[in-house]
Amino acid sequence: RIMAKKVLKIVGGVLGALVLIVVIYVVYVMASYYRLDDSLSLETAEPEEGQVESVIELDAGSQGTAQEFTIVSANLGFGAYGPDFDFFMDGGSGSVAPSAQYVSDNVNGSADAIEGLDPDIVLFQEVDIDGTRSHGVDEYALLRNDFPTLCSVFAQNYDSPYLAWPLYAPHGKNKAGMATFSRYQVESTLRRSLPISESFSKFLDLDRCYTISRIAVSDGKELVVFNVHLSAYGADAEVLEGQRSMLFADMQREYEAGNYVIAGGDFNHDMIGVSNEVYGNVTDTEASWAKPFDFASVPEGFVVAAKSEFDAGTFDSAATCRDAGRPYDGTNDRWVMDAFIYSDNVACIEQRTLDLDFAFSDHNPVYLRFSFK
Repeated sequence: RIMAKKVLKIVGGVLGALVLIVVIYVVYVMASYYRLDDSLSLETAEPEEGQVESVIELDAGSQGTAQEFTIVSANLGFGAYGPDFDFFMDGGSGSVAPSAQYVSDNVNGSADAIEGLDPDIVLFQEVDIDGTRSHGVDEYALLRNDFPTLCSVFAQNYDSPYLAWPLYAPHGKNKAGMATFSRYQVESTLRRSLPISESFSKFLDLDRCYTISRIAVSDGKELVVFNVHLSAYGADAEVLEGQRSMLFADMQREYEAGNYVIAGGDFNHDMIGVSNEVYGNVTDTEASWAKPFDFASVPEGFVVAAKSEFDAGTFDSAATCRDAGRPYDGTNDRWVMDAFIYSDNVACIEQRTLDLDFAFSDHNPVYLRFSFK
């Protein structure tokens, strides 16, 4: 009987200690949570080499031949998502990249492929600058080195406390954001904080935002570029509607001011609405987290590039995002989630997925070749 009491006392002490640890951890996570203020002005970093063009010069003498420009968007998957990587939040088991070299190779691999398009503007999402999951690799510094002749702007949208899950390989503490690169001077960039869920899921979504970058055009207008990464995990319909409304209100304001407007990024929705059918996905639309985008919410005067092509019967691009619930073997569910939405004073010459077969990320880059009307 005495022995039983001792055992119960020891077990009780251990359980009590575990409960105390959990309580302390929850308090730490909640106390560490913060959001950056809305409407923050961001600094433009000058190129590592040379100087960028101060303005987009439109050649008035080239009648009948529109000048072409190229903008690219790429979600880097924080450098972890090689073909053999899956992610625990998607139903897989992976949480941390295998090594720092693995991360660097993926980031540089994406950058090398994008460089082949000779882009004028590049929009990156999921760029870690210091993370457990990416072994402390400063991916923004890698990109600055990969695109030394472009100016750039970084916007933080993720600074998580230490996530002690999964227990076998904790996701850890991570700081990340979005980066915009340009061969033309970015005169100013504003960071807008998106509405997010106020439930416990906010500790996963953290500090969602988009950026508004301004580039002068020689006709007196501006090219206003939005770098976008909307919510996925834990966001309800009301939050997602609020994010779209806020984004579209800012885009419409610039359009009504006479500017050229392009929004690009990861919209975390099916941007053609029927990806499950197009790519033969196993998961149907109702069961999938990748819901069709609310195309009816797009303001008059704006075009969703991929959806416009699909409606015209000319869409034949590869998917931009794969199911990360298991390693990639070519049969994973796939969707078009990365896309461009542009104002109708911009002419789309070509929009397409840069099909890397998910070699360096769970996303393929997308690009838009365009001219100004």
